[in-house]
Amino acid sequence: MRVLVQRVSRASVTVDGTRVAAIGRGYLALVGIGRDDTAAAAARLAAKTVGLRIFEDAAGLMNLALAEVAGEVLAVSQFTLYGDARRGNRPSFTQAARPEQGEAVYAAFVEAVRAAGVPVQTGIFGAHMEVELLNDGPVTILLEA
Repeated sequence: MRVLVQRVSRASVTVDGTRVAAIGRGYLALVGIGRDDTAAAAARLAAKTVGLRIFEDAAGLMNLALAEVAGEVLAVSQFTLYGDARRGNRPSFTQAARPEQGEAVYAAFVEAVRAAGVPVQTGIFGAHMEVELLNDGPVTILLEA
């Protein structure tokens, strides 16, 4: 499982011209599910995501987590995080989970973030989404299970 966390001032998702989710300060979490991933892996990465201390404190150091800044999460499923382009120019996605499994593990990730007390918005699994964000920093961290 891979979660690409981007610290944002704001982020939103639009599907078919309709905004389906939006957050203010927090994280845009692009969530990729591999074919061997489980709900347990999702829970571990959700805890890691929520606990990341990448917001600046009064001294300008990255010491604060989401809860300390009243942050939110916009979780967007993204199987392309498992794209392998080591050979050729067309990525292979054979390591990505099948949609049924991917959706279940993605849902487990979202629920684990919510259970930690963090407000979560989501994209629509499997939909073509337009994601807009204002990256703060930029700060981008790749988490893997």
